[in-house]
Amino acid sequence: MTSPKKIFMEGLWKDNPIFRQILGICSALAVTNLMLNSFVMGIGLIFVTSFSSLTVSLIRLYTPKHIRMMVQTLIISSYVIIVDIVLKAYFPAMSDALGPYVGLIITNCIIMGRCEAFAQTNPPLPSFLDGIASGTGYALILLVIAFFRELMGFGTVFGYPLLGSWWTKWTIMIMPPGAFFMLAMVIWVTRNLSSEDEKEKEGAVA
Repeated sequence: MTSPKKIFMEGLWKDNPIFRQILGICSALAVTNLMLNSFVMGIGLIFVTSFSSLTVSLIRLYTPKHIRMMVQTLIISSYVIIVDIVLKAYFPAMSDALGPYVGLIITNCIIMGRCEAFAQTNPPLPSFLDGIASGTGYALILLVIAFFRELMGFGTVFGYPLLGSWWTKWTIMIMPPGAFFMLAMVIWVTRNLSSEDEKEKEGAVA
């Protein structure tokens, strides 16, 4: 059985869904103009990914192969509906701010990918941890992108002003081009760091 440490290393870094697999970038571009929006979206995706993977793993031996994708979609949509209902009931302002992107978690490739690639062939506990790790890896990248976009675009972090009136707000950072720019920067930096790690390991082995 895969160790929890390895599962989290894979989800957070080695197989990160955004900068390694380039998955889930629609929401990464859409909700990262504010850190609070990114945080809530990340929490929602962690919840959906972890419990969807857990559920898929629990019933994997009883799910006919020819309908497994439909079953997975039904499971994912059920958990997304729970997230949507909770937000609308207790955090209506946040629900309005996120708009349709909460519902679009259903179509997020990260969730279906982990259900199909890991939960379908592994026991419940490792599958649950894999879902948490992948969701956390996604959420951390969203927060990194949102940090720079909100700071440079609004001069704030989580709504609290950090930069004074001297700062000229970069309007482009809160627009779609700013999201593309920051995502590209994150992918570039992380890929370079990954390459350096691999070179160091190869040197150690040699």
